[in-house]
Amino acid sequence: MARAGLTADRVVAAAADLADEVGFENVSLSALARGFGVKDASLYSHVRNLQDLRTRVAFLAGGEMVDRIAVAVAGRTGRAALGAFADAYRAYALEHPGRYAATQIRIDQSLLAGSPALRRTAEITYGMLRAYGLEEPDLTDAVRLLRSTFHGFCALESSGGFGAPRDVERSWERAVDALHVALTHWPREAEVG
Repeated sequence: MARAGLTADRVVAAAADLADEVGFENVSLSALARGFGVKDASLYSHVRNLQDLRTRVAFLAGGEMVDRIAVAVAGRTGRAALGAFADAYRAYALEHPGRYAATQIRIDQSLLAGSPALRRTAEITYGMLRAYGLEEPDLTDAVRLLRSTFHGFCALESSGGFGAPRDVERSWERAVDALHVALTHWPREAEVG
């Protein structure tokens, strides 16, 4: 029988909080159980196993992140939308390092198919990029460019990887400016293929 007050949502939220404190890779069912003052077995009424828990944290974090991005880009297009998207992405990654790490894990495709957060992320991202006149297959390539740039910058920044005296904020702004130029002058697949 499930312990009173313990729900799947509470377990996942606690795991997300723990991920931000100790790192996503260090979240365990044992640590969560200790935090709730229960035995590990009590959590199995709410999550199947550690992989299920990690997947649920990834969906929670992805939803939080896309909500933040959606608010930031609302009513904007072009460079303004790109900058708002980038800033919201970066802020989430830096404020919630464990949750952000969860958004980077590989998730079974069958689980992704029904994800409202993933669908919303695609709608917002592709909508922003269509303002640059991009269509498939260029959209997919542009999404990959944005994701790898944002993720790489955030990963390096959070680990202290930028040692030069140049202001990191200014480098971020310049990176977003460079992405805007790249998207504005995107080499269309039909033109180069």
